[in-house]
Amino acid sequence: MTASPGAPLSAAAPDIGALAARPRGVGGGRRPSPLQRSARIAILVIVIGYLGLPLFAMLEFSTRGNYGSRSLDSYAAMLNNQDLIDGVTTSLQIAVLTVVGMLLLLVPTMVWTVVRVPRMRRVVEFLCLLPLAIPAIVLVVGIGPIYRWMGQHLGAVGASPLTLAFIDIVLCLPFAYRAIDSSLRSIDSATLADASRSLGAGWPRTIFQVILPNIRAGVLSASVLAIALVLGEYTISSLLSFNTLQVAIYLLGGRDPFISVAVSLSALVFAFILLIVIARVGGGGRRDQREVEEPAT
Repeated sequence: MTASPGAPLSAAAPDIGALAARPRGVGGGRRPSPLQRSARIAILVIVIGYLGLPLFAMLEFSTRGNYGSRSLDSYAAMLNNQDLIDGVTTSLQIAVLTVVGMLLLLVPTMVWTVVRVPRMRRVVEFLCLLPLAIPAIVLVVGIGPIYRWMGQHLGAVGASPLTLAFIDIVLCLPFAYRAIDSSLRSIDSATLADASRSLGAGWPRTIFQVILPNIRAGVLSASVLAIALVLGEYTISSLLSFNTLQVAIYLLGGRDPFISVAVSLSALVFAFILLIVIARVGGGGRRDQREVEEPAT
């Protein structure tokens, strides 16, 4: 319906508004029923209780004082325990080495496989997922003689707990591969690489300045998983007689359980904060990419 030449424009407005009806599901969907809202709230309460009650119990236990009072002595004592400080320092150093080594090994390999030899993608995936099928105790039995030889012939370097980074790189490959692979599948890596190469960029520059910024979310996720694995690894460190965070927590549990629980809670809070920071950084990159891709209206 169109308005006549002599009719005012406001008379045609209702017909135009009727034609521009909002499609279902785009901002105008049905409101959830009271039963659905109740179910969502119940599920949310259950999830929060499942995740929060153990943390609350740890906080309650670690802050117990004399005669029913509350005290932060357990948290203050963490700063005076040299074995714990050494374990935390060692674990953080191993985490940094593991993340750097994992990214240097995995990112160029996966990009090269996707761009140049896609038929080898299944082989690389199989090799990266293989550590999931090997128990940690089997790894220790296999690499124990190697570490013994390193300690005898390489001196302080071979006996350093930082050499655990080589094992942790292997252990985190399955999780890091999945995180990076999902980001690589979301972009056209071959086209980006060909465009970069046609403009005169070499392979190192193509990988680290063209491909890597586009898979930042996957790289950050892989880094978080690697850090979490290093901070939570106990079996290999204990059997190889290295002092890491989890080994220090276990030894503290036999002497002072309050400090042990306080350290465990602090490690969980640190991992949670790290996850939020990484998610914010990765989310910011995705928002910037959407702003570039969306046309101006």
